Amino acid sequence: MRVSDLLLPINKLTQINISAMNAIVNCEPAKILIIDDHTHSRMAVKDLLSLDGYEVIETEENFNIVDNVLKKRPDLILLDVMMPGMEGFEVCQCLKQDERTSAIPIIFMTVAEDHQLRRRCAQVGGDDVLTKPIERSLLSSRVKSLIEQKRLYEGLDQIEQVLFAIARAIENRYPNNGNSCARLATLANSFGQYLQLSFSALQNLRYAAYLHDIGTVSIPDEIMLKKGELTPEEREIIQQHVLIGEEICQPLPNRRGVLPIIRHHHERWDGSGYPDGLVADEIPWLAQIFQILDIYVALTSERPHKKIYTPREAIEIITEEAAKGWRNPELVHHFTNFIYIREPVINN
Repeated sequence: MRVSDLLLPINKLTQINISAMNAIVNCEPAKILIIDDHTHSRMAVKDLLSLDGYEVIETEENFNIVDNVLKKRPDLILLDVMMPGMEGFEVCQCLKQDERTSAIPIIFMTVAEDHQLRRRCAQVGGDDVLTKPIERSLLSSRVKSLIEQKRLYEGLDQIEQVLFAIARAIENRYPNNGNSCARLATLANSFGQYLQLSFSALQNLRYAAYLHDIGTVSIPDEIMLKKGELTPEEREIIQQHVLIGEEICQPLPNRRGVLPIIRHHHERWDGSGYPDGLVADEIPWLAQIFQILDIYVALTSERPHKKIYTPREAIEIITEEAAKGWRNPELVHHFTNFIYIREPVINN
């Protein structure tokens, strides 16, 4: 019998239809916010957009911009470059740096356009530039394209919700597991900050905390929950979960940084891990970090086949694994220092 014959069907999970998901996204008329201190300019653009059936709101204020945008909840923003107080570049940067508003497309409006201005707009996260007076056909096509793109990502957000629901169901397979995914996400965030990782790297580690074992959805309970030693065939089946998990999460283009963590968090520093037998720094950096976090949380959590280890015992086991050549020794050293700072009681 082939290993693949023992895996549960996963077609419905790995062939998520993005177009079908996008079809259930809110199809109400898009809301567009115009931010411009010139009344006549706002009115002219509003009239053009209204012809296409959009709900248009306008303002000349750019103070407390994030709060104002969160209240108005637009699907797209048309923003004048030259504004009193806070110029358009600064407004755009504030919105794009805030996770709650970063997905809203922003089109800059300017009287005079050149390469330097376009470069500056791109640097602060702007999505497009239109020159005043704005032509209706150009405005219509740019707005429609960006709104369709935003709604596609909203559909992908719904896929994320489905995947997280599956991940939570998988976590519940373990009785009394102490909400280990949440613990792992918290630990990943703290250790990532300790290592001074970027915001996107921290975000990828937090997402991986919930999605890294989603591939186990295809592995029968009699294997996943087995007490005692696994057979070589059963071990091979379990090892498939990283490939299955990567495949399930493929429809998340805005979370591509999570995929290498899912695939490679069981590689070993000496090349004896799976699925690709990567050696040392061939293993993606975030996967190296994540595997140590995952092992620590697993050791200090209850599982059907093992006892709970104390933080001190868990650190000793991870250190022994580094000595065997399984883990990045320098990274284990950093993690040990981090845990001793975070859990000072283990020093006693």
